[in-house]
Order: sequence, then structure tokens, then C-alpha cells
Amino acid sequence: MNRGFVTPKENRIHHDRVFPVVNAIFLILLMFITLYPVLNTVAYSFNDGTDALRGNIGLWPRVFSLESYKSILSDKAVYTAAWISASKTVLITLLNLFWTSMLAYALSRKEFVLRKFITVIVVLTMYINAGLIPNYLLISKTLHLSNSYLVYIIPTMFSCFNMIVIRTYISGLPDALIESAKIDGAGDWRAFWQIIFPLCKPVLATVALFVAVGSWNSWFDTYLYNGGKKNLYSLQYLLKMKLATTQASANAAKATAEALSTSGMTTPITIRCAITVIATVPILVVYPFLQKYFVTGMALGSVKG
Repeated sequence: MNRGFVTPKENRIHHDRVFPVVNAIFLILLMFITLYPVLNTVAYSFNDGTDALRGNIGLWPRVFSLESYKSILSDKAVYTAAWISASKTVLITLLNLFWTSMLAYALSRKEFVLRKFITVIVVLTMYINAGLIPNYLLISKTLHLSNSYLVYIIPTMFSCFNMIVIRTYISGLPDALIESAKIDGAGDWRAFWQIIFPLCKPVLATVALFVAVGSWNSWFDTYLYNGGKKNLYSLQYLLKMKLATTQASANAAKATAEALSTSGMTTPITIRCAITVIATVPILVVYPFLQKYFVTGMALGSVKG
């Protein structure tokens, strides 16, 4: 017998043993590459500001300090801004899902005679945009939403792109679900809320995360419409102003040797990293609750042939 010959079975066994090892090594390297910038940012945020100017900080603070966080969190306006950002994020997400999913369901019904016309009109808004100045004039001059909390809510209650995503998902559900519901006497409203809406949890969770992250990170709307009312500042806008103030202070003291040698000094790099950590934590807390819905095929088996 030729012992140098490898049978297909032996080759398959060898492949089954090698592939998990190679795959595990690759995923560990990918995880490290992904986590390193995050951990490095956290390390800088907890490092002494003056020492951070030297650079070369890895995964752990070289000189541990909480001065950056104290400088940010000592301002009472931060908590008001955090409440504004959190409340508008929740409201925008709920209202956006409500209106967008309802229109998506209506446009997914083949018996709706105007669905093609309305779809074309809605999609055109994605390609034709009047621009920043007309939008500003519409919101501030025509709708009179400037310097009000509603400027965060009303313009963001609907998303064309999200509607297309949800409509595509609903179109993939079996038509027999709606047909059986209507045979039992259910109307469109009841069929949507009791049958379609529960089956749309994966796509709704995905859209909710996109909307929530966008709303939480937005600051330009505050800059345009609520820059004159401090009690309506969003957290991102306030932190951006805090970073700009720190940068200006650092530039003014740059030539002063005594200022640079002061222990516990906060610098723009540590403030920037602390701001990043503070702004990211809420999203990291919410994400695990939505992750379980990031699966497909929840409608499989719902219709028995």
C-alpha cells in the first residue's frame, strides 16, 4: 500500500481540523484591530492631559487621571443637554418607526392603486434636494420651528430610505398571512399591528438603531436652529463647544512653560477622547438589546402549506 497517498476522507478530516484554527486566529486578529482604536481612546481619556502630549499611549493610561471627565461632567449644562439628546432620540426613533412602517405597509399592498405613484414621488425626494438654505428657510421662516424643541422632532419623523427598506422586507412576507387575516374579518389596521408588525422586528430593530445613532450624534441641527437657546442644546453640540473652548485655551497657554508643566492639566486630546467615550457609551448600552433581532427568517414556518 502506498502510504504517501492521501484519501479524500483523510484530506477532509485534515481540512476540518485546520480550518477552525485558522478561522479563530483570523477572527482574533480582526477583533484586536477593531478594538485597539477604541481601547486606545479610552486610555487617552483616563490619562493625564500634560502627559498625553508626549503620545505613545497604548491600551492603558500611563498617568491615570480623571481631570478630563471632571472638566466635562462638572458643567451642569451637560446633564440638561444629555436629557435633550436622550429624549429626542427616543421620540424620533418611535415616531420614525411608526410613520415609516405604516407607509411602507401601505405601499407594499398590490391592491393599493396609488402605490406606484406615491412610491415615485417619495423616492424622488432622495434624488432632488433643495439644499441647506431652502431647508433652513422652510423650517425657520415658514414652519417657525427655530428655538423650539419640535425642530428636532418634526423634520425627522419620516425617512424615505428606511421606508424602502421596510417595504422590501414586508413584500417578502407571505401574502397568505394578510389573506387569512382578512378572511377572519381583520382590517388593514389590525392585520398590520397584529401580524405584520411583530414579524418585522428584525428590520425594525435595524432601522431603529440607524435612526437612534443618527439622532444621538446629530449636532448641526442645534447649531442651525437652537444655537441661541442654551436650554435646548443637544449633548453633541455642547461637547463640541467644550472641545472648541479647550482648544482655544490650550492655544493661548501654549507658549507658557508654567502652564505646560502643571500636573492634571486637561488638553484637547484628552478632552476629545473623553467626549468620544461619553457620547459612545449610551449606544453601546442599547445595542445588545437590539442585536438579538438582527436575524432573518422569522416568518419561516408561519404559513403551513
